[in-house]
Amino acid sequence: MAKNEIILTPEGLKKLEEELEELKTVKRSELAHRLKVAISYGDLKENSEYHSAKDDQAFMETRITQLEKMLKTARVSKAADTSKVSVGSIVILNDIEVAEKIEYRIVGPAEADVFDNKISYESPMGKALMGKKVGDVISVDAPVGIIKYELLEIKVSG
Repeated sequence: MAKNEIILTPEGLKKLEEELEELKTVKRSELAHRLKVAISYGDLKENSEYHSAKDDQAFMETRITQLEKMLKTARVSKAADTSKVSVGSIVILNDIEVAEKIEYRIVGPAEADVFDNKISYESPMGKALMGKKVGDVISVDAPVGIIKYELLEIKVSG
């Protein structure tokens, strides 16, 4: 993997491309209108609408640059089989201590979203899972101590 390469699932690539398109078309246009209206209020030194729009514009342009760099170095990885965990795999784990099942999707860092059960392959849990097979026991060092999981199933998204 190249140093600046970013790994994405096909869904993650699509999501970033859609965000970039939205920012470049709709959001830029909206901000241009906001700036035009704010400038019409006069005296830019004490014009809070103008300063707010300029701050939003700077943030948006930074995000556009960030997305363009990410997409330029992106490599799409799609889990192809269920024999071992890789980026794109969906894993079903059993927390051995509390006998609770949980499902995660292994993704690149740009797609990670714990609220959507998407974990990065670079996270402690992701690192522990990469390359594992069904039946393996995974130990993850967490703030509360070592947590052990049994890998029950590996799926690929369809």
